[in-house]
Amino acid sequence: MNHVEIGKNYEEKAALFLEKQGFRILERNFRCRQGEVDIIGIHENCLVFVEVKYRKNTGAGMPEEAVGVQKQSKICKTSDYFRMGHRQYAHLQVRYDVVAVLSDEIRWHPNAFFYQTAKNGISW
Repeated sequence: MNHVEIGKNYEEKAALFLEKQGFRILERNFRCRQGEVDIIGIHENCLVFVEVKYRKNTGAGMPEEAVGVQKQSKICKTSDYFRMGHRQYAHLQVRYDVVAVLSDEIRWHPNAFFYQTAKNGISW
């Protein structure tokens, strides 16, 4: 299995995990010029943009640590683009989550980071 196939496999596991928690998935692998978001859905009256990160072990660090300021900024820009084209969700609060998969353990971090651009340098 190559890296893309492995990533898709763990994104699928993350999606199933989120659905079991009451998360309604709207889109997966949403792409535009600004970037890509792994999962977009609705949970607890929020429009949620989810980044999924997988690590086989901690040799390269924890999966959560891979969602740095620049990645957060790309996700936020992509969320702006999505919301412009999907005005039916304008009444919902926006939230940014991270699902970290370490080996076979899944950890969900709701509200993992705040909206930002690379300029403001806020990180979690």
